[in-house]
Amino acid sequence: MSSAITLPDSYGRVLAELKLRVRAAQHSARRRVNSELVTLYWSIGRTILTEQNERGWGAGVVNQLARDLSAAFPGVAGFSSTNLRYMRAAALAWPDANLPQPVGILPWGHVRLLLDRLATREERDWYAEAAAAHGWSRSVLLDRIQARVRERTGAAPSNFSQRLGLEDSQAAGLLARDPYVFDFLDVTEAAAEKDVEQALVAKVESTLLELGEGFAFVGRQKHFAVEGDDFHIDLLFFHTAQLRYVVIELKIGRFEPAFAGQLGFYVALVDDRMRLPIHNPTVGILLCTDRNEAVVRYSLGATDQPLAVSTYTYDALPADERQALPSEKALAAALEGR
Repeated sequence: MSSAITLPDSYGRVLAELKLRVRAAQHSARRRVNSELVTLYWSIGRTILTEQNERGWGAGVVNQLARDLSAAFPGVAGFSSTNLRYMRAAALAWPDANLPQPVGILPWGHVRLLLDRLATREERDWYAEAAAAHGWSRSVLLDRIQARVRERTGAAPSNFSQRLGLEDSQAAGLLARDPYVFDFLDVTEAAAEKDVEQALVAKVESTLLELGEGFAFVGRQKHFAVEGDDFHIDLLFFHTAQLRYVVIELKIGRFEPAFAGQLGFYVALVDDRMRLPIHNPTVGILLCTDRNEAVVRYSLGATDQPLAVSTYTYDALPADERQALPSEKALAAALEGR
């Protein structure tokens, strides 16, 4: 029977550090293996494409190649005729001499999803870079594609370019989407602002996903006292990558010029009371269900604070629209019928 060992005080810290090191090495090894596999599949696709173009290989030859590769490597499950066609599609989608780095580090299932759901290289590269940068799972990637995040990012009218420096205004512009789709909320068109606010907070994980990567929830109805007067900000967030507070005000109905004045006041308040020297300027995003573009433009021009105005909907899109990417016409019809 072994005797008890008296462990040094540093043992727990060293053990924790070694565990982290082992897990990091395991993760790095998995990524290297995955990258090699994706690059291999892409290179096989290039070979198939070359043989088809130069020697007229048909579908029957590709099917035979799948059978022969599967027989030669019985422990490898990736050589079905279907997967070989995905390899060829990847070679067509990325025809350069080297596979783009963000694509190469994604799991093959992610790459197949990009090929299935997106029509252009520009779209595939954008979602591949986002998925690689933020570690999106396949289900999150699918959700972001179906939600048409790329088309909505930076689409909200704002005065950022007039109120912030060039680089900062470009970064801040990426924080605002238009429209926001809060279809995970169990509310109806008749819901009051406080009901929508509460629903957003109750499902904060889904809310943060819709707002975008980097948003951290600070509080709802954040209270400020200004020389005896009380004010409450609907929703306050902090963006961890851009190091700035983001004030979000929620309005039921059509945009009104007074909304910009109120939001500008709140942005100035947060900037004065909460912003640290290392933080970038606070920005505000006003969410409303409808807007007059000309009224928004005049209102944003009249305020000194950096603001954006976005629309939102929270009625779920039709089920069939969720299963496939809708056309612009179909999306517009779905939104108009909300």
